[in-house]
Amino acid sequence: MSSATDVAIREGSVVVEQALGLVTGAGADAADIVLVRGRSLEARVRGEVVDFVKQAQEQVLGIRVLMNGDGGISTAVTSTSDLAPQALEQMARETVTLARATEADPAAGLPEEGFASDWPDLALLDPDDKTIGADARIDDARSAEQAAMAFDARISNSEGSQVGSDFSTVTYGNTHGFIGEYERASHSLFSEPIAGRGENMRRDYWMTASRTLAGLQSPDAVGRVAAERALRRLDARRVPTTEVPVIFESMQAAGLIRQLASLVNGYAVYREASFLAKKLGEIIAAPSVTIIDDGRLTGGLGSKPFDGEGLPTRRNTIIQDGKLETFLLDSYAARKLGFASTGNASRGAGGPPGVGTTNLWLEPGSETLDEIIARTDRGLLVTELMGMGFNPVTGDYSRGASGMWIENGEIAYPVEEITIAGHFGKMLMEIDAIGSELLWMGSVAAPPLRIASMTIAGE
Repeated sequence: MSSATDVAIREGSVVVEQALGLVTGAGADAADIVLVRGRSLEARVRGEVVDFVKQAQEQVLGIRVLMNGDGGISTAVTSTSDLAPQALEQMARETVTLARATEADPAAGLPEEGFASDWPDLALLDPDDKTIGADARIDDARSAEQAAMAFDARISNSEGSQVGSDFSTVTYGNTHGFIGEYERASHSLFSEPIAGRGENMRRDYWMTASRTLAGLQSPDAVGRVAAERALRRLDARRVPTTEVPVIFESMQAAGLIRQLASLVNGYAVYREASFLAKKLGEIIAAPSVTIIDDGRLTGGLGSKPFDGEGLPTRRNTIIQDGKLETFLLDSYAARKLGFASTGNASRGAGGPPGVGTTNLWLEPGSETLDEIIARTDRGLLVTELMGMGFNPVTGDYSRGASGMWIENGEIAYPVEEITIAGHFGKMLMEIDAIGSELLWMGSVAAPPLRIASMTIAGE
């Protein structure tokens, strides 16, 4: 870690320690502080033109005050970007006043113990990436755009190729004596070309994301794959309403895993806003399904040494061989349910902790996507989903979709303007093939998967 980074982290710890002192001095019974400081760059190239460049720096400090009251603990959260001592002192007093006016909650409070004590190298950034300027990142966007446009004469236009880089330092401390900090980075490259002309025009995209610039796919590869995906959507048709096997390619399968995570979120569980709320310890998916959340995956875009309450992140197996093993919990949800935190508290400077995933994925199988397609006599490969037709209470699932129609084990033609529907619980149980290609495009990943039967609503 560079000396400049060391200085930045020490300064963050000093600010958090000072703020804790001000809050306790103002009368807080307990408190925690989170400080996020960072800088970011975004740029987009469209055709030959640099569409926009945005650079920003921010610092936000959040205070959570907890006051003991009759029957529980009262809580208030405030935030500020002004770190001057007098501004922090005023905010400390105001937050204590707000907390005293808030109704007490018996489940509120800081974790009592078990705070992070080890600091593994999670490869959350490459310090050398900090020296890369805006021009170099704009060149990446330009290269992706050129590669997409040059791929085929039928690529007629573009929504643009966009890059992003973000560096930030997170410092957290509380009145139980814990203080910790870590530095992180994320980089991305996205390309969205348009194929065809007139009424027969289709767009698609491809992207890459990593903690390091070296971990990104090349700009040329991103542009070419995006163009290829757009081209395969030309001349799409509708299909008659039917029931067939449905294959979700990796990006769309990752969306299913995100929805599964929302069902095992401790807040949804204790509020009984999830149809899985009473299913802990039961078989809820096919035997091939194992889903893991791991906050200490080396280089993971969701990795961090401690969660939003200072507890160590860890590996949680949510589903093992189809069995629901755990919910995801912060300390509040854990108290409501009578469990212990799973180290999944997620916290920004502007609000209280909640539950979030870290690095979440479906364990891959042994078949390639091509092999799964080859043994699908007739069905649908989903390449895009639209809409928000999912009810977590009932499990009803219905989404607009487009993709590729499969006949006799081969891709036959593109399809669009269809809806796929089923019950999410039944979908989990009917996963009958899982691919080998685990694709990371963010902090949630999945290989392609096939569901034995879903309703396709078309013509």
